[in-house]
Amino acid sequence: MLRYENVSASYGGFQALKDVSFEVREGERVGVFGHNGAGKTTLLRCGIGDVGEVGGRVLYRGEPVESGEVYRNARRGIGFVPQGHNVFRELSVAQNLTIAGLMHDRGGIEEMYGLFPILRERRDQLAGSLSGGQQQMLALGMALMTRPSILLLDEPCTGLAPIVVRDVLHSLRSINERSRTTIVIVEQNVQATLREVERALVVKTGRLIFDGPSAELAGKENLWELF
Repeated sequence: MLRYENVSASYGGFQALKDVSFEVREGERVGVFGHNGAGKTTLLRCGIGDVGEVGGRVLYRGEPVESGEVYRNARRGIGFVPQGHNVFRELSVAQNLTIAGLMHDRGGIEEMYGLFPILRERRDQLAGSLSGGQQQMLALGMALMTRPSILLLDEPCTGLAPIVVRDVLHSLRSINERSRTTIVIVEQNVQATLREVERALVVKTGRLIFDGPSAELAGKENLWELF
């Protein structure tokens, strides 16, 4: 579904990714792990076309993901939730979801309320007044309103309380199981995320050093040495 072929990526003179190759299959849940600065965010941004200096190829359903064409790539079915609570803070929950679904089925708002009941309760509340966890759920709902086939998430649990982390990760698993939306998640909370994904990738200094079942990674005695 989403294939990286010998992908290298740079920002100015800094090489963030070095000859990375892997494929995400349709319907998978994949976790991407590594220390800060390992290249995880760059890896996701290459998948949506948000990195300028890219060598190799990224393919989505067999067609190139062109750099600088984020909007076009999103219209093709690639959803991206960057780090942070990316919502329109001065608009209500309902308005945020409506704007996100303008180019798609606005009826999806009821579906989002079903997936995240707290958003229904807060639908008339300004997004900026929501808690961090509620804003993250709204950001996920907004991304899903674009009807993506694959959803790339960059550290959606940053700054959230452990119980909220559990809820967010469980929601992602539910999204995958109910709609078969492919999930690729970069996350620092390794153990919690490994319980919700099927496959794990580990990136270290820009290189892919592990690609295998999440249970295999979780069972490694030297797990933390990989980071």
